[in-house]
Amino acid sequence: MSAAAPQQPVGSAGYALAKAQGKCHLCNRQILPGEKLFAALRETPATLERLDICPACRDQFDRSGLLGFWQTTMPQPTAKKPIFVDDDLLCDLFERLSEAAEPAKIHFRFVLGLILMRKRRIVYESSRVQDGREIWCVRLKGRQDTLDLVDPKLNEQQVAGVSSQLGEILSGEL
Repeated sequence: MSAAAPQQPVGSAGYALAKAQGKCHLCNRQILPGEKLFAALRETPATLERLDICPACRDQFDRSGLLGFWQTTMPQPTAKKPIFVDDDLLCDLFERLSEAAEPAKIHFRFVLGLILMRKRRIVYESSRVQDGREIWCVRLKGRQDTLDLVDPKLNEQQVAGVSSQLGEILSGEL
């Protein structure tokens, strides 16, 4: 049995993402708005899961298998939620999802790739068609090795759904 927050469908991309419960994943202590915490993102067979950890439990938290781990602040209930994750963490997440085969993860990675291109952290090199799918050849800025990025031909609604999920994961709405 998992102590993670209940899963709720978000957007149209197929991910079920947990909403923040305002509690530490380890000790269940309430984390108040404005209080510092550590957030973790891990991949499960069905989704990407966000876990919030209070500072007192940080050193006890097993970080193996995580896609990312960062410090943030519990948002105010009505405050606009800024993004607290740096570009290096986003690039790391992009790389870790490179072997994803599930459509929802491919969609998520594609939108993340577009964001990183806009931030000039990923450089588009070329594209090719393979097995009826368009694949972009990209590289992280400052590196020579290339990565494939599948263009899943998302419609506007799918892009909006994935973008919303990405914003929620990174800003603390989860």
